[in-house]
Amino acid sequence: MSEQHDHHGHSHQHSVDPAQVSQRSFVIGITLNIAFVLVEIGAGLLNGSMALLTDAGHNASDVASLLLSLLAFRLAQKKPTRTHTYGYKKTTVLAALMNAVLLLIAIGVLGYESINRLLHPAAVNGSTIAWVAGMGILVSSVSALLFYRHRRHDINIKGAYLHLLADALVSVGVVVGGLLISLTGKYWIDPVLGLAVMIVILVSTWSLLRDSFHLAVDAVPAAISLEEIVAVMRRVDQVTDVDHVHVWPLSTTENALTAHISVADNLPFEEKLAVIRQVKYELQHHNIHHSTLELETGKQDDSCSKKTGTHQQKPG
Repeated sequence: MSEQHDHHGHSHQHSVDPAQVSQRSFVIGITLNIAFVLVEIGAGLLNGSMALLTDAGHNASDVASLLLSLLAFRLAQKKPTRTHTYGYKKTTVLAALMNAVLLLIAIGVLGYESINRLLHPAAVNGSTIAWVAGMGILVSSVSALLFYRHRRHDINIKGAYLHLLADALVSVGVVVGGLLISLTGKYWIDPVLGLAVMIVILVSTWSLLRDSFHLAVDAVPAAISLEEIVAVMRRVDQVTDVDHVHVWPLSTTENALTAHISVADNLPFEEKLAVIRQVKYELQHHNIHHSTLELETGKQDDSCSKKTGTHQQKPG
């Protein structure tokens, strides 16, 4: 015999509050980077610099990423409806996945242009490249600092921080390249810098693509150990077994869980409810924000399992 009690925990103490932190950071970051992209595109076109245009394309894709993330955070704050019972929290995951795809497209386009320019080098002004890239170091560093504090709490914030930090490092390389062009007059350095920028973007984008795809297909979030979650539930007094454990992301900051909890047959009903409440309390302190638990009394035999549709399947 089994009794099902569905309760949803709503503790958000481990998540980032978009209204208080993220949105302001994203707005400032977007403004700074749009201004710099316009400067970089203008300087790149005037000087025919593939390094500047490549970096501008990357920064433009970062602006698009920041805009998508900001939109997703705002959608995630909308209240649930009858058709979207969890609200629009999943848009934060979709934004992260789309950001990674956009960056990969940018890599392909800019990589092609850099290879073409490498085969046919053109004269560029090295000192202008160095000065503009120097501005990029400042803009990217300031923007990255906006997301530094909360980078571990949300994949979109982590993605913004990593990309902006990579931008700053890339700009350092472009400054060095611009100075080398000025000193040596070797214009092939410019497209080589463009290819180097492309490789850096590819490396930083791959982890974002992998993590966002896993979240999009409801894989167990990387920050959560399924074995640890099961152990946490089993340590609660009166819990004799745990089965059918499923953990998935509701958003980039909130996770959900369903599981079967077995307790002793002779446990009073109120004590069974207390066990459920205690399990939920423990889960809330391990990044499980919404949990639905089915209560089972003791171990069931095969015939009872068939009647209730319950199978003794272990997690993993």
